[in-house]
Amino acid sequence: MNSQALEGACAFAWRNYLLHHSGISENDSRRSVLYRYLTNLRDTGEYDFDLLQIAAVVYLKKLDEFHDDRGARLAADQALAECLESRRAQAET
Repeated sequence: MNSQALEGACAFAWRNYLLHHSGISENDSRRSVLYRYLTNLRDTGEYDFDLLQIAAVVYLKKLDEFHDDRGARLAADQALAECLESRRAQAET
């Protein structure tokens, strides 16, 4: 299931990205850096499909905004941390 969550989240984010960026090729290099980012998340123990989707969408958005992989990773990691914190807070109430 871990691989399915990663593949699904990557495909979801990439399809949405292509819908908003009609001039981008299906095989654009951003797809491979997105996959690499999600693989790194999975390797750190993040397997939740919903969270991987959020991180993937934020990553691609920030990659366009910053034109920098490191900045995009930091922004996506921050969004992921906020989602995790929100889940924890909801679970405590």
